[in-house]
Amino acid sequence: MINALTTKLLQAPSISPNDAGCQEFIAKELSRLGFTIESRHFGDVKNLWATLGHQSKTLLFIGHTDVVPPGPLENWKFPPFEPTIHEGKLYARGAADMKVALACMVDACERFLTTTPHPTFNIAFLITSCEEANTNDGTERAIHQLIHIENKRFDWCIVGEPSAQHRLGDTIKVGRRGSLHGTLTIIGQQGHIAYPQLAKNPIHLTAPFLTELTQIVWDTGNDYFDPTSLQISNIHSGDGTVNVIPESTTILFNFRYAPTSSQEGLQRSVEDLLKKHQLTYEITWYDGGKPFQSSFGVLHQAIQTATYAVTGLYPISSTSGGTSDARFIAPHGIETIELGFPNQTIHQVNECIEISEIEKLTEIYYKALHYLQNG
Repeated sequence: MINALTTKLLQAPSISPNDAGCQEFIAKELSRLGFTIESRHFGDVKNLWATLGHQSKTLLFIGHTDVVPPGPLENWKFPPFEPTIHEGKLYARGAADMKVALACMVDACERFLTTTPHPTFNIAFLITSCEEANTNDGTERAIHQLIHIENKRFDWCIVGEPSAQHRLGDTIKVGRRGSLHGTLTIIGQQGHIAYPQLAKNPIHLTAPFLTELTQIVWDTGNDYFDPTSLQISNIHSGDGTVNVIPESTTILFNFRYAPTSSQEGLQRSVEDLLKKHQLTYEITWYDGGKPFQSSFGVLHQAIQTATYAVTGLYPISSTSGGTSDARFIAPHGIETIELGFPNQTIHQVNECIEISEIEKLTEIYYKALHYLQNG
């Protein structure tokens, strides 16, 4: 069985940036536990801020209530916003990423406060309704306001993103590669396909450049970061007319880069290669987040100890995967760990988690709280 909060969260069609009432459900539970509830809303993005305690140190829980669209409904075994238990698994959009983890955090806090009504550290929650879509109005803006305007101080942060590779507890995330998006348009000259000498085919011009671009070794990474990788996600040219040489070709690509490379260096390398191939082009860049790595301190030890106690596994400390809101926390010098369910089905049709792992994740959070109290 799953608890009432988990059910309510999974039933809410909270596609970014719509919160669909999720934060109200969480706020009600946290208020019952004694948390002070406030809002940090910006534009159409809702940010829930909840705090408990007046101590010198603070543990911050970070999460998001929004989900990506469910995709083709006919491909789901069960309706995506009707949480369904089948053969030991819980199916729903947001099951792994990351509504159930939020419910586990709240449940763990309730258990902890029952046994430890006066913690030696503060507990805070910052939950946004827009992590899955590009915006500056979610965690990024809220944490900036809390730290730089309200002078809040945080020592540790647990992010409930799906971090495990195969089973709960096998991996935690202690950092992330940087993400740099590029939109490149190669400009040619439109013409009739029967008279290529009167035109300039941008697709043909692009091919040698892309061949060289995709063969570059950008760096070799380091002990915690895989080498920088470049992936092309889309190439578009023309309007589908079969007898017209198109005027331009647009290419979308992304770097996931280690700290051994820099955003400026990657941009310069791409633009130098474009000039080498004597291409006429337009390019725009979008910074999806700088690479970061958390320190290894008391929280890391607490998570390692708690995870082993519950699962028998010492989790690998990894920086793999996509960006997360941890990138807005760790650069402030806050020890930050991402710990959640396996990520094998996130953003997929039939997103699901093992029912047995819900209690285990709750217990890991609970034991980590106790370690911070007594460790």
